[in-house]
Amino acid sequence: MFDLSAVQAALTQFQLDGWLLLDFRGSNVLARRVLGMDPAHIPSRRWYYYIPAQGQPQKLVHRIESAELDHLPGAKSVYLRWQDLEAGIAKLVSGAKRIAMEYSPRNANPYISRVDAGTLEVVQETGVEVVSSGDLIQLFEAVWTAAQWRLHLEADACTTAAFELVWKFIADEIRAGRTIRETTVQHLIMDHFARHGLTTYAPPIIGVNEHSGDPHYSPQAGHDSELKTGDLVLVDLWAKMDHPDGVYSDLTRVGFIGEHVPEPYEKLFSIVAQARDTAIATVRDACAAQRPIRGWEVDRACRGVIAAAGYGDYFVHRTGHSIGRETHGNGANIDDLETHDERLLLPRTCFSIEPGIYLPEYGVRSEVDVYIDATNQVHVTGGPLQEKVVPILGAY
Repeated sequence: MFDLSAVQAALTQFQLDGWLLLDFRGSNVLARRVLGMDPAHIPSRRWYYYIPAQGQPQKLVHRIESAELDHLPGAKSVYLRWQDLEAGIAKLVSGAKRIAMEYSPRNANPYISRVDAGTLEVVQETGVEVVSSGDLIQLFEAVWTAAQWRLHLEADACTTAAFELVWKFIADEIRAGRTIRETTVQHLIMDHFARHGLTTYAPPIIGVNEHSGDPHYSPQAGHDSELKTGDLVLVDLWAKMDHPDGVYSDLTRVGFIGEHVPEPYEKLFSIVAQARDTAIATVRDACAAQRPIRGWEVDRACRGVIAAAGYGDYFVHRTGHSIGRETHGNGANIDDLETHDERLLLPRTCFSIEPGIYLPEYGVRSEVDVYIDATNQVHVTGGPLQEKVVPILGAY
């Protein structure tokens, strides 16, 4: 539900004169969510909704869809001709100096860039400075309620327990001489989720040997690998409670099917673990000092550890992503590789920390979730941090 007072408080917080939200045929899902639009109803004409930091919002809608924003507060103007549209946009932002739109300079953050260049030109020609609404979007898309934090912890207990289930299952099956495949373990985890009331948008990743070196490997029946003694196994799983407000837990661990883990695997994992811990410490230090910190800063600190060890070219994805109702949420990502994410890490938001090193023969990754609470305390979920590759036959 749209909350005008909350939006205007946020505009004041970020020292903005206003926020221009707009959409054409569902192209700006972020604006639609902020305004509480019906996701099943997509109008055919452009609409605009301007929220000033103070005062009443203003609407601009097409004549044949003039009721499109009637559920929202504010005065309404109606356009028909394109000349009326441009004049109407200029009137909406008249008097403002600095406003937000779903825009990212140089498209540095494509998750936010929902406004086309032509519309941006029309607005900028009025003399208004346009800045990215990335941090505003976070407040209404990525901030968790107290209930969601509890739901995350409930999901986390189950996702963490899944690893113990997997390692024991592999050990028991190998000792019994039974054949198990990547998809066998995948089904085991999905059944575990179903028994405990969790849901997920896709099955987990189970990657053996060279498959563990592919960050987005997806095992498919008939094209997956058998698990055997001497194999390295990467397990990446994600799920949330089957509840309307459920938010994800997203975790990755690595095991070796044997009693003792070979030194090359241990060496590689120790570098990844150090990078993970450096990222967590970077967030904790900033929060403890009440210092604003942005997603790119954490990625750079984490990536620096892996680069210094000589594996920079083998860390091929961002350090982490926003987590919410979707596994990849609409908050700040921990990214200075694919994008230069300048969004702030805000209180009551959650994100993953998941550095990895991916060689042609095998790869390792360690993933945990980090939540910053309302008092700027940093919580790491996913059970005790994995310090070493799990020796599956030695530990289970």
